[in-house]
Amino acid sequence: MASRGSPRLLDRLLFTVKNPTCRSRCCTLRSRAQYSSSCRPEEEQEETFQKLLIANRGEIACRVIKTCKRMGIQTIAVHSDVDSNAVHVKMADEAVCVGPAPTSLSYLNMDAILNAVRRTGAQAVHPGYGFLSENKEFAKRLAAEDVTFIGPDTHAIQAMGDKIQSKLIAKAAKVNTIPGFDGVVKSAEDAVKIAQQIGYPVMIKASAGGGGKGMRIAWNDEETREGFRFSSQEAASSFGDDRLLIEKYIDRPRHIEIQVLADKHGNALWLNERECSIQRRNQKVVEEAPSTFLDPTTRRAMGEQAVQLAKAVQYSSAGTVEFLVDAQKNFYFLEMNTRLQVEHPITECITGLDLVEQMIRVAKGYRLQHKQEDIPINGWAIESRVYAEDPFKSFGLPSIGRLSQYQEPLDLSNVRVDSGIEEGSDISIYYDPMISKLVTFGATRAEALARMEESLDRYVIRGVTHNIPLLREIITHPLFISGDISTNFLPEVYPEGFKGHQLEAEQRRELLASAAALHIAAQLRSQSILGNLRVSSSVAGHSSWDLSLELGERHYDVHITKSGSIYTVEVDGGRVEVIGEWNLASPLLPLTINGSQRMLQCLSREASGTIALQFMGTLFKVRVLSKLASKLNSYMPEKLPEDTSSILRSPMPGTVVAVSVHPGDTVAEGQEICVIEAMKMQNSLTAVKQAKVKSVHCKPGETVGEGDLLVELE
Repeated sequence: MASRGSPRLLDRLLFTVKNPTCRSRCCTLRSRAQYSSSCRPEEEQEETFQKLLIANRGEIACRVIKTCKRMGIQTIAVHSDVDSNAVHVKMADEAVCVGPAPTSLSYLNMDAILNAVRRTGAQAVHPGYGFLSENKEFAKRLAAEDVTFIGPDTHAIQAMGDKIQSKLIAKAAKVNTIPGFDGVVKSAEDAVKIAQQIGYPVMIKASAGGGGKGMRIAWNDEETREGFRFSSQEAASSFGDDRLLIEKYIDRPRHIEIQVLADKHGNALWLNERECSIQRRNQKVVEEAPSTFLDPTTRRAMGEQAVQLAKAVQYSSAGTVEFLVDAQKNFYFLEMNTRLQVEHPITECITGLDLVEQMIRVAKGYRLQHKQEDIPINGWAIESRVYAEDPFKSFGLPSIGRLSQYQEPLDLSNVRVDSGIEEGSDISIYYDPMISKLVTFGATRAEALARMEESLDRYVIRGVTHNIPLLREIITHPLFISGDISTNFLPEVYPEGFKGHQLEAEQRRELLASAAALHIAAQLRSQSILGNLRVSSSVAGHSSWDLSLELGERHYDVHITKSGSIYTVEVDGGRVEVIGEWNLASPLLPLTINGSQRMLQCLSREASGTIALQFMGTLFKVRVLSKLASKLNSYMPEKLPEDTSSILRSPMPGTVVAVSVHPGDTVAEGQEICVIEAMKMQNSLTAVKQAKVKSVHCKPGETVGEGDLLVELE
C-alpha cells in the first residue's frame, strides 16, 4: 500500500465547465438546494463513509474519486502492475497493487481486492462499471466482511444479471418484453430449432453480462450455428458463464434506456432517458439525452415500467433499464444493468444530479432527496466515446500505443471530459481502449451538436489511432442531425465501411489552399530568425509562388500570393483566401478560410513535402512540391503496394484464440482461417480467395500485433 498525491490532479473540479449557467446544471453545485446535497451548510452535512475503495481503473475510477473528494471521503485506488502510474492511482489518497496486467489476475481478482479492503480499512467499495460491478459473489463477500457494496443488493444483481430470469421477472412486473425462448439454449442444433420456431432474424446473446459481448444476430441456420459458437465463447471469456438465450430480433430499432434511482426504503425514480442507438458491434458510440424520438407520453410509460421492474426486485441504487423501441414507439425490455452506466454523464447534465453521490447516499441508508416531479429535463447533452481504435477497420478495431501528445478541449465552455489518462499514458492490449467520454451540452440540441463538432476538432490525440474521424462524421450527418437513426445507422450509412470524410469540391480546395499556405508560411519562417533574414532566400524575396500539390491520386497546380497575413490561393478552378497565425509549434491550426473559421490540426511536415492535416475530423496527406521538384519526382520509381490477397495479417493487436487451417489445406473464399480476440471480442478472419495454405505463422495463445503476418497462401 502506498500513499499517493498530486496537487494538480486533486485541484480538478468534478466537471470542468466555464459557462456559469451550465455549471448549475451539470456540476451539481446548484443554487437550488433540492438538486444537491453539496450546497447544505456544514452543520447539515450528512454522515458518510470515511474511506472508500474503487475496484476499477481508468476514467470511471477518476470519476468516482472526484465525487468522493467533494464529499470528504478518503479514496483508495487498486491497480495492476502496469497501471502503477495511472491517473486514478495518482488521484487517490492511497493505492494498492492487486496483481499483474491480465484482468483475471488483478481487477477481477476478488481475493486480492478483498485483501486491499482489509489492509486499508475501507468501509465501502464502489465497483464502477465492468469488471466486478455486477458480480453477486463479490457483493456477497464484501457483505461478509461488513463492507458496504456501492450498488444494489445481491438478490437484485442475480435476478437482473441473468437475462433469462430477468425477462421472466419483467413479464411478471407487467413490463413489455421481446418474444423469444425463455430457457437456456443447450447446443448449436438446439439454437437452430429454436430460431426456426421464433422466425428469423433472431438475436443470440449471453445470459450473463452485457456491453455487447456475447451477442450475435442470425438471419439463417448457418449464422445461428456460427453465432452460437462465438457467443458462447465470448460469454465464457467475459463473464465465466456460457449460457445463451435466443429472442426475436427487431429490425431497425432504437436503443433507448431509462436511468432509475432507488433507495432502501421503497422509493424509486426514473431520471429520463438516454438515446443510445448509434452502435457498432452492439457497443455504444454516441449517446444523447433526451431522445429526439420520445414524446412525453411514451417517456412516462417507459419510465414507469422501469420503476415497476426496479421495485419488483427491491432495487436500491442507480441502475439502467434498457429498451428496444420500434418505429411505432412500441418498446420492449432488453436488460437491466445493475450498475452505473458508462454514459451516465449526459443524465447528470440534464437533471443536475450527481449519480455517484446518490449511489453513495443510498448505500449509506439515506432516503432519496427528490420526488418524481422534481426531476427536470434542462437542455440537451451529447456524449461521444473517444476510443483508441481504427474506425476504418470494422468501425473500430483496437489500437495500442503511448499518448505522445494529449490535449482535451477544456478551453471551451459547455464541455465535460471524463478521462483517466494523460500525456504519456499507455493504451495497452489488456484493457478497454477508451480514451475518454467527451460530453457537450447546451440549451438546445443544435447548441450541443455545434459544441461537439468544435470540441472534436480541437481534441489533440497523438501516439495512437483514434475514432474522432468517425465521431465527427456521425454528429454532422444529416440523418443524425434530423434524429432519423436506428441501431443499424452505421452499416446503413456506410455499407462499404467507414472511409473518412468525403470532400466536396469546395472543401477540397480549402484543404489544398491550407496546405499550400502552411508550406509557404513554414518556408518563410525557416528563413528568418528574430524577424530578420538569416540567409538570402528566393522564397523570402517573393510574394507569389507556383506549386504542385498531390492529394490521393490527383495532382493540382497551385498559384499562391501573399499580402500581409492573407494568402490567396488559386487551385482547382477556384480562389481561396487563407488567414492564420501560423504557430508551427502548436498542434492546433486555427484558420479563417474564405471568411469562415476552421480548426485544423497539423500532425506532421516531412522533408518529402508531405503535410499531414486533420481537416473536418479526417486525416489527409497533401504533398506540396515546387514545380521543379514535381517534375523531377515523376522520374522516381513507384513503390508497388503489397499483394494482400495471398497473405493474412492481423488487423489489430490481440490474442490468437483459434487457428482453423494447416499448411497444405485448401481454403474457400470466405472460409475462416483464424480467430483473434481483442478487448474480450472475438473476430473471425477469413480467406479473400480460394487458395492453398502455404504456411501458418501463429498458434493459439500467442499475442500478435497489428500487421503481424498470420498465414500465407499460395
